[in-house]
Amino acid sequence: MASRNIDPLSVEQPSGGGEEEREEQERGAGGARSRVPVKVLQAHSDAVTTARLCCNDRCILSCSSDCTAVLWDVESCQPLRTFVGGHSKPITECALIPNSSSVVTVSWDKKMVAWDLETGLTLWKWRQPGLLTSCGSSSDGRLVVCAVDPQNAVSICDAASGRTLHHIGDHHRSTITCCRFDPQSQRVATVSADRRIKLWDLRAQKTTVAIDSNHGNVVSACCFTGSGRFLCTASWDKTLKLWDLQAGGFRSHGGTPLQGGHEGSVSACCISAADANLLVSASYERTVAVWDLSTVSQTLVLKDGTLRLWDVENTEEIPEVLKKRSTEGAGIPILKCEECGKPFPVSRLLTSELITQCIICCLKSPPRYRPQPPPLS
Repeated sequence: MASRNIDPLSVEQPSGGGEEEREEQERGAGGARSRVPVKVLQAHSDAVTTARLCCNDRCILSCSSDCTAVLWDVESCQPLRTFVGGHSKPITECALIPNSSSVVTVSWDKKMVAWDLETGLTLWKWRQPGLLTSCGSSSDGRLVVCAVDPQNAVSICDAASGRTLHHIGDHHRSTITCCRFDPQSQRVATVSADRRIKLWDLRAQKTTVAIDSNHGNVVSACCFTGSGRFLCTASWDKTLKLWDLQAGGFRSHGGTPLQGGHEGSVSACCISAADANLLVSASYERTVAVWDLSTVSQTLVLKDGTLRLWDVENTEEIPEVLKKRSTEGAGIPILKCEECGKPFPVSRLLTSELITQCIICCLKSPPRYRPQPPPLS
């Protein structure tokens, strides 16, 4: 088959429609054996920089270098609304505001813009002193944080008006690539091209944790687990690390590397709100990886170069996932649920005699056993 040069940032559908083209697309989407349902979303005229599920997972909001944001219907994969006129330069990221129907977008044009998702109207605009590279919202919906370049600064703002409440200048020694609130809305985590991780405490109004990540290149992204105990970092050195902020063990032995990794620089990471053990990472080699944090191992790799919606709800049924776990010798038993008949993994800390149902069926029915006390010594 003749080789083709494909732009990894292109939003255009690859040309051609022959048998070889279909085979290549199938391999690019994970292959026939992976059987992961996928939907393609196409509307932007330039690179997509961010995508967020919203509206109870019924919609997706995407932002692009074409200076627009698009609200999509998940079921039909059709655009519902396009947000235009707010920015004059590429939109770098967006942050959905909890407990509201609004979203904030940030851009290289130095502006933060709040939009109403239902009407598409602009709620407010606020100008920062530099280019905005990242943004995030607090879980209580009161605050928005954004990273400002080249000041290497962080601005914490009122989500209702955009007014700056705190501005921390020279927070890092180089460009801040990502900023996130912890789930308790008490600290802001930032990562940077200087390869450091910092936690800024809102109550103390100072940096309380500063970590040399020991990543071999730019730290490109970070995200918290639902409890706030762990912070995951992604880097251009092709790796991800997990940091236990509660135990503080990172001070002596650093973060826990996620085995398997990407073949290219990792650009993003996100932990599922519904499943605290599900981590997703993305790489410039045009792959998306799904990780199981309970075993600190890679579960599945999805390969593509467009904005797509992947259904990974039933990954345990995918033959490639089962084969990967068995060949890696992770020591994780795969059992068949006696209720629904689907396969599910069992923690190494539990025994098969006690576990007969998957977590979904366990939640639907009351427990049928009682833990036994340890034997008397």
